Amino acid sequence: MYKKIKVQPLAGALGAEIFGIDLSTEIDAATLAEVRQAHLEHLVIFFRDQNASDLDLARFACNFGELAMLPPHRQVPGNFPELLVIDKKPEGTLVFGWEWHTDTSHLEIPPLGSVLAARILPSVGGDTLFANQYMAYDTLSSGMKEMLKDLRAVHSNGRILASLAVDDILPPGQDCSAQATLSSVHPVVRTHPDTGKKALYVNVMHTERFENMTVSESAPLLKYLYDHATRPEFSCRFRWQPRSIAFWDNRCCQHLALADYPGQRRLMHRVQIRGTKPI
Repeated sequence: MYKKIKVQPLAGALGAEIFGIDLSTEIDAATLAEVRQAHLEHLVIFFRDQNASDLDLARFACNFGELAMLPPHRQVPGNFPELLVIDKKPEGTLVFGWEWHTDTSHLEIPPLGSVLAARILPSVGGDTLFANQYMAYDTLSSGMKEMLKDLRAVHSNGRILASLAVDDILPPGQDCSAQATLSSVHPVVRTHPDTGKKALYVNVMHTERFENMTVSESAPLLKYLYDHATRPEFSCRFRWQPRSIAFWDNRCCQHLALADYPGQRRLMHRVQIRGTKPI
């Protein structure tokens, strides 16, 4: 199936390592088509031993769509405005992406995907977990699918901002709407625009409640969906190495950055690709 690249699956649920490609150079159309196919097939793909600069990351990502601009407070002077710097310092306690989530689902148009490169890694730890949300939806009962099919959920950044304010992770299921600066409403089950497959689309970091319901009314069912969506058999684990790069599909998988390296630094650079409104 693949003639230009080698694709080595990482787990049964999702994830594959891609070999035979140099992201620091221009990629020909035939190779890029195979990378795109591998990305759709495996949801998250990984590249090892890449000497890719930040501009190389951006050029690679632009093959899949327009880069998503960062808000001003996330921009770093001297970098281009689409480059997100994720720098967990040794003295830091909270880790960026500390819970299962899809990136910035509180936006009206969440990103298609993210390209993340390792710059400085801890001596051990700091792996990233990914979970297949097609599987999460497909394994629900017919009754649950019927109940969810027309439900919509409110996603916001309220709980993230509240946690950052106290430098501690606030438990889910509480109303943080007063702290939110951005929120959007999305279907609980979204249809992938390229594959046509359905994926569960709620996450513990951003989803606040179901539309037209209270936080407390929504909490029991959301708790079930959060737990179901991230079952071990739906997941894979990526162990970072120097010069590793990951590219995940934000429309059909969740991820979590493990916080298991206290007292060490982890520096990652990321660009995001503008997506489409979930339907």
